[in-house]
Amino acid sequence: QVQLVESGGGLVQAGDSLRLSCADSGRTFSGYAMGWFRQAPGKEREFVAGVSWSGESTSYADSVKGRFSISRDYAKSTVYLQMNSLKPEDTAVYYCAAVRRDYKSVDFWGKGTLVTVSS
Repeated sequence: QVQLVESGGGLVQAGDSLRLSCADSGRTFSGYAMGWFRQAPGKEREFVAGVSWSGESTSYADSVKGRFSISRDYAKSTVYLQMNSLKPEDTAVYYCAAVRRDYKSVDFWGKGTLVTVSS
């Protein structure tokens, strides 16, 4: 069973950077591609970024391309989301997920971490 715990959220100003972490306390981390999703108030949850099980392939939503970077560390069973040049519209609860190859089909969710970007 994959058990995902996010951390690193907080309140930052526009233009700042933040790094989210997602640690898997289970034993199947290496068997999954991993993804980050977010849900802003009053909006549906949306895909943000994904990384393949090997870590060699990544995918990003258009809204974050060039600003966000996803990576994974097998030694720590952790996936990261580096977020640069943050904007107020990036404000959301960010969720880590164990996903299928398409990065959109989710098998396991984390509980989320709140990111608030002030203008």
